Amino acid sequence: MQGVNWQSRNETFVARLSVACLLATGCFAPVVVEAQSAAVTVFEGARLIAGDGSAPVGDAAFIVAAHVDLAGKTVIPAIVDAHKHLAVTRDALVDQLQHLAYYGVGAAMSLGQDTGDVAFQVRAENIPNAARLRTAGRGITGPEPGRTEAPFWVTSEAEVRKDVGEMAAKKVDIIKIWVDDRDHTVTKLSPELYRAAIDEAHKHHLRVIAHIFTLEDAKGVFRAGVDAFAHSVRDKDIDDEFIKMMKTRPNMIVDPNLPDRGVKVDRSWLRDSMTAAEFQKVQAESKDDPKAQQFFGIQSRNLAKLNAAGIKIALGTDGPIPWAAHEEMADMVASGMTPAQVLVAATRNAAELMGLTDAGTITARKSADFVVLDGNPLDDITNTRRIATVYLRGTEVDRGALRARWTGGTSR
Repeated sequence: MQGVNWQSRNETFVARLSVACLLATGCFAPVVVEAQSAAVTVFEGARLIAGDGSAPVGDAAFIVAAHVDLAGKTVIPAIVDAHKHLAVTRDALVDQLQHLAYYGVGAAMSLGQDTGDVAFQVRAENIPNAARLRTAGRGITGPEPGRTEAPFWVTSEAEVRKDVGEMAAKKVDIIKIWVDDRDHTVTKLSPELYRAAIDEAHKHHLRVIAHIFTLEDAKGVFRAGVDAFAHSVRDKDIDDEFIKMMKTRPNMIVDPNLPDRGVKVDRSWLRDSMTAAEFQKVQAESKDDPKAQQFFGIQSRNLAKLNAAGIKIALGTDGPIPWAAHEEMADMVASGMTPAQVLVAATRNAAELMGLTDAGTITARKSADFVVLDGNPLDDITNTRRIATVYLRGTEVDRGALRARWTGGTSR
C-alpha cells in the first residue's frame, strides 16, 4: 500500500496518520493526520468518510499505532456535539463525557449553564475514555423566575457588559444568550441588551451564539451581529427575507437542535450500554405524539429550507443525553438532508462552531479522533450507531470497561 509514512516527529508524538485512495486514474492521493500515540498502528481496508464532504475513500489505510484490519468497516471522524448542557460537579461531568465517548462523540460544548470552575478545569485536562469539553460558562438571559439561575439574569446594559467581561476573563469558548419569553411567561432579553452582549463579546474577540424561538428575534439578533444560532426558528416557517439575510454571511452557522420527532423509534441499539431498567425507561419515553409531530414539522421544514439554501448546519442536541446525536442525525435526514450532509454537520461544521481546529475531519494536522463502524452511514444514517470501536487522540476508548461499569456486567 502506497502512501504509508513511518516517521517519528518528536519524543512525545510519533504517529502520522496516512490515508491513501486509489483514484480512477490509478494514482494515490495521500491525506496525513497527526495523532498522539506512543506506537504506530496501521488501520486498513475500511471505507473512510473524511467528514469534509468529499467522496468516501475506498480501501483506505491510515497509521496510528499495531496493525488493525478494518476490512468491511467504515471510518468517520468522531462526532462533535456543539450544544449540550452538562453537570457542574466533576465526577458527574466526567461520567457524562465518557458516555459521550462511548457513543462516538469526541467533543462537546456545554452552552451557558456551567457555574463554578469545574467545566474550565475539565476542559484543560486530557481525560481517558472521555470526550473533550468546551464551555460557554454562564450565559445571559432576562430574569426567568421558576427557571434555572445558572445563567446571568440581566436587566441593564451595565450588567450585560460586566457579565460578558467576567466570562471573557475565564476564557470561555463562546458567549451564550437566550432571547425567549418562554411562551409569554417571562420577559425576554430586549434588543438593547442583546445588542450590548454581542458588542461587548466582540470587543473581547468572542463569538456569540443565540437561543431564539421566533423568526422576528432571529432577524433581530442577526442584524445585531450574532455569530451562530443554538436553535433554528420555531414559531413559524422562515421567509425569503431571512434566507437572504443568512446568505449574506457565509460563516454563519445554525445548530437546528431538532425537537422530538413525535414518533416511536426502536432504541434496542442502546440495550447493551445500560441496565435493563434504564433501557426500559428510555424505550418507553419514545412514543407517537401528534402535537410533537406538528412542532417538529415547523423546524424540520425550516432546516430543509436553510440546507437547500446552502446555509452551514452544525449538529447539537441540547440536554445531557449522551446518545442523542445519533437520533438527531436521523431526524436531520428525515428533514431532507442527505446522509453525507449530515455527517459534515456532525463533524466538520460542529467542530468549527466549537472553535476546534484539530477535530471534525480526518485530514492533515488533525487529532486522531475517529469512529469505526460496522455499516456505511451513507447508505443508512442509523449505521452511525453500529459502533465497532472509537479512537480519541489516537487511543482506543475502552468501551467494554465503560459498559461493564454502567451495567454491572463484565468487560467484553
